Amino acid sequence: MFEEQDSTKIGGKNLLPIYIEEKISQNYYNKNPEKNKTIVLGDKHVDYNTPLIDTKGMSQYFERMYAHVDIYDNNISLLSNEFLSPIAGSSPTFYKFFITDTIKTHNPQLIELSFIPRNNTDILFEGKIYITMDGRYAVQDAFLTVNKNINLNFVRAMEVKLDFDKAPDDRYYLSRTRLLMDFGVNKNKGGGFTGERTVTVKDFQINQKQPESVFQGGKMVIAPEAEKRSEQFWVENRADTLSPSDLKIYKNIDTLSRMSSFKKTMDIATLFFAGYKDFGPFEVGPVNTFYSFNSTEGLRLRLGGRTTPALSKRYYFETYGAYGFKDEKWKYFLSGTYSLNNKSIYAFPQQYIRGSFQRDTKIPGQELQFVQEDNFLLSFKRGENNMLLYNDFYKVEYMSEFENHFSYNVSFRKWTQRPGGDLYFNNLVGNQLNSIDHINTSEISVALRYAPNEKFYQGKIYRTPIFDRYPIFNLRYTAGLKGVFAGEYNYQNLAGSIDKRFYLSQLGYSDVTVEGGYIFGKVPFPLLTIHRANQTYAYQLNSYNLMNFLEFVSDHYASLNIDHNFNGFFLNKIPLLKKLKLREIVSFKILYGGLRDENNPAIDKSLLQFPVNSAGVPTTYSLNKDPYMEGSVGLGNIFKLLRVDLVKRFSYLEHPVVSTWGVRARVKFDF
Repeated sequence: MFEEQDSTKIGGKNLLPIYIEEKISQNYYNKNPEKNKTIVLGDKHVDYNTPLIDTKGMSQYFERMYAHVDIYDNNISLLSNEFLSPIAGSSPTFYKFFITDTIKTHNPQLIELSFIPRNNTDILFEGKIYITMDGRYAVQDAFLTVNKNINLNFVRAMEVKLDFDKAPDDRYYLSRTRLLMDFGVNKNKGGGFTGERTVTVKDFQINQKQPESVFQGGKMVIAPEAEKRSEQFWVENRADTLSPSDLKIYKNIDTLSRMSSFKKTMDIATLFFAGYKDFGPFEVGPVNTFYSFNSTEGLRLRLGGRTTPALSKRYYFETYGAYGFKDEKWKYFLSGTYSLNNKSIYAFPQQYIRGSFQRDTKIPGQELQFVQEDNFLLSFKRGENNMLLYNDFYKVEYMSEFENHFSYNVSFRKWTQRPGGDLYFNNLVGNQLNSIDHINTSEISVALRYAPNEKFYQGKIYRTPIFDRYPIFNLRYTAGLKGVFAGEYNYQNLAGSIDKRFYLSQLGYSDVTVEGGYIFGKVPFPLLTIHRANQTYAYQLNSYNLMNFLEFVSDHYASLNIDHNFNGFFLNKIPLLKKLKLREIVSFKILYGGLRDENNPAIDKSLLQFPVNSAGVPTTYSLNKDPYMEGSVGLGNIFKLLRVDLVKRFSYLEHPVVSTWGVRARVKFDF
């Protein structure tokens, strides 16, 4: 196959094409009120036919990496970074400009304006722009690249070529964009990847009012026949002619996906990145949960797996079994899911019904994102970690997503909790201490989520979010049902959150989360909000990294979490140190909360009492007095992958077995 593939040289490098995508669209835009619509008429791309690589997901990821470049925007988003435009209002502060040529042979005449960064490690361009001298001072062409010393990971080279044409209204419109990037682990040698995206815009029609029906529905509509277009359609409608080597890519990738060596390589990659070993109709994993340990269960062994779309696109099953050698108890999980839209339950938009049963342990207050609680690396914890819950869950849920990225989930859950380790359920009946074996809860929940313009890498069996500037709204309402399937409590729990990334140009970006909740009714402490804590040595963005498990509970709370990455803005200015390309990070978290008298066991003795340690000192508290606060300063991009934070706890330092300072680390892949 490779002998048939023509090689191409760009920048003196031999390139073997491995992916190609073509798309033809009609685009509509209305200025006031601002509305836009894209109708995809044709979509053609290679298909690797492997569980790890989903070509539609790759398309989403590449669109984020190779984003639309508008030189008239103050900031240009590329590779999850914000580059300051050379014609932004603040550009003279960060760029040096030189008039390097006057082109009189062009009509209108052009000025060639060259520019370079004042600091060559900052997230800035260098290059040339050509300005018209017809009184409009419009950009006719632009060539943007980056300095070789820029604080940007894995990028050996970048080139952006912008061409503008004059439309019938005498304004200049972007007619062609060519964006090329060369990636590699080592910037100076070794293999790598080169990606190129070319966008051609033609057939401008200005000031032609469109009917409202054009803008109805989602911002992007894919024509039913878009992925089934004939070769004749592409020959007639391509804006550019493909080279012979480009045309061969479709055939070569189809051949590659059938090769046994390629399949073995993808199996290893799936095991490494996704944690699953693929066996066609089913897969076994995640491998990092096979072995773990804790003080209550001791050594814990687990084995599980799930079915894949290769077995059925309608029915999906997932299961695992685990055994603790110290508590000598089995844990297990089984779920069955039915897809209602004849798509994979992992593919957007999701629409399915799921039923599940789970018997397992849980550390109160440990809430993790994207990883399992019995992950081997999370077995290493600081301080005391001897309280957990044995949970039995029976759950039925319905999930529905829409094209505008609004989704809702309706579920019913029967829940039994038993104390484990040094945790106990006790209350006072008169003056007598009463031990309770378990508590039963039946509850119905409705969860709403809205993530406008959300993008993610959509794999065939998983989904990874791509963070952007748009907010994400979450709202959940839960009602406890006393008397239903032995439920013992009536209550309502309302909780919501807003997540948003704020880009601050050269000062980096802030990830901000605002969250709050309120519980109506009288409930024991396991049903209160147990605030997210972290006793591992990994830095967790959404947890309090110096709070102990089950240290704080509330029936009403509000919190603010700010995590800011300066992207090396200050360290880039320090000689020698800037060669390390480190990035400064600061964070601050504050949590307000409290308990009403009806949920405070110090006032109402009939409630389950808060846990105490072996010395009789309380280990669980409310936040009625002051907010919990912690902050951190850190360095990111260590060896291009590692973030290390020095964390400081500011309040409730008198509590037993708490740490005032801590060092936490986190692995993060970013450009």
